[in-house]
Amino acid sequence: MKLHDFLNERISDFALLYFKLHRFHWFVEGSGFFPFHTKYEELYDEMTELLDEYAERLLSIGGTPFATIKQYLATSKLSEDGTEVEPKAIGNTIIKDFSAVVLSLKDGIKIAEDHDDDTTADMFITTISSLEKHIWMFKQSVK
Repeated sequence: MKLHDFLNERISDFALLYFKLHRFHWFVEGSGFFPFHTKYEELYDEMTELLDEYAERLLSIGGTPFATIKQYLATSKLSEDGTEVEPKAIGNTIIKDFSAVVLSLKDGIKIAEDHDDDTTADMFITTISSLEKHIWMFKQSVK
């Protein structure tokens, strides 16, 4: 796979996650409303930063980042579907989605290395570290 295509797939994932996390933020219900409402805002802000970082990286290596919802939906491997409102159901969705992104980023490290792009590989490693921490925390919260 070409590195430019791979980066656009991740850009699409982060854009879709931004919208999903915003939905979770708006519609969360139940006894965990206050802490989770705040946490989902923190996470969609993080997706905004990742989206920008990955798009700017793609531009800096000569690519063209996707910038439309149509492109994001066509490219992301994540689903936009869902009606979760309970923190536990939302947490399980976040675990599933973040885990899928982590797996793809682990593949992406090899793709970046094959393109002699250690900077992009390092960006993937940093993102993996952050997402794995979130996965761990949500696994603790849904027990």
